[in-house]
Amino acid sequence: CLQIAAGLEDPEGKKRPLTADPDRDVYTRFMKSHRCYDLVPTSSKLVVFDTSLQVKKAFFALVSNGVRAAPLWDSKKQCFVGMLTITDFINILHRYYKSPLVQIYELEEHKIETWREVYLQDSFKPLVSISPSASLYDAVSSLVEHKIHRLPVIDPLTGNTLYILTHKRILKFLKLFISEMPKPAFMRQTLEQLGIGTFKNIAMVRTDTPLYTALGIFVEQRVSALPVVDDSGRVVDIYSKFDVINLAAEKTYNNLDITVTKALQHRSQYFEGVLKCYCHETLEAIINRLVEAEVHRLVVVDASEVVKGIVSLSDILQALVLTAGGEKSD
Repeated sequence: CLQIAAGLEDPEGKKRPLTADPDRDVYTRFMKSHRCYDLVPTSSKLVVFDTSLQVKKAFFALVSNGVRAAPLWDSKKQCFVGMLTITDFINILHRYYKSPLVQIYELEEHKIETWREVYLQDSFKPLVSISPSASLYDAVSSLVEHKIHRLPVIDPLTGNTLYILTHKRILKFLKLFISEMPKPAFMRQTLEQLGIGTFKNIAMVRTDTPLYTALGIFVEQRVSALPVVDDSGRVVDIYSKFDVINLAAEKTYNNLDITVTKALQHRSQYFEGVLKCYCHETLEAIINRLVEAEVHRLVVVDASEVVKGIVSLSDILQALVLTAGGEKSD
């Protein structure tokens, strides 16, 4: 997909910038006028781990509670110090796995605080959080700027975590009101015209790629999903970070030599197939598909189902709220 500067053609065929559209920043204004508190449900499940808990027990607890991440509480410091996510599980497996014959001692015995010391070493990273009174615009900016997928909403008075904000939750909230707002011209433009998404150096795996290799790509390239392609480059499946948690659920993390295809046979949830889109589809159509399917990304393919790119929720929110339909900044 070629990246083409966002703009509209006048009758003479000349480009005129989208800034002429008075509704261009309607979603930015919407996000600035709503607080993070507006998204906090009246009741929701929030799992919190003490950093003295064993990592193995923590990951099993994520599985049993059906959550993807948990804030970490340090009893000594009496404050939240970070998040434990599936990315941590992947990093531990990739760092310490040797062979199916060798037990991963670090996963069995490490406490969360021990793992954080090893993983962070001297590069201390403070917890990125947000106040319930902050705007949703600030929340989107923080998610994109820090390249994170989960943002804890912490009450500054009590220090309690109220909720975990995600791209999915924010886009779903926007979609509830989107029909009541004016529609910007860029919503009718295509992915190709807007240049939204990633179309270079797409991280992919083949059907016979070993699982350990796939975990290495997650660690090194910091992507959240890998299209699985056949010999012709056609997408046949997708392996996401969330799929890795099945290894904890089934206690099968001691054999990472199996293929990605084999690992995907253990999906615990019903899988409807890879959600795809095309370069010629409009941004509005892409958003509708993402929200309705409740997925984190779409695989961009050509007419032959060959992978051309990835469009993520982060890409969409950045375009809608931060750049108002313009090309994303690198």
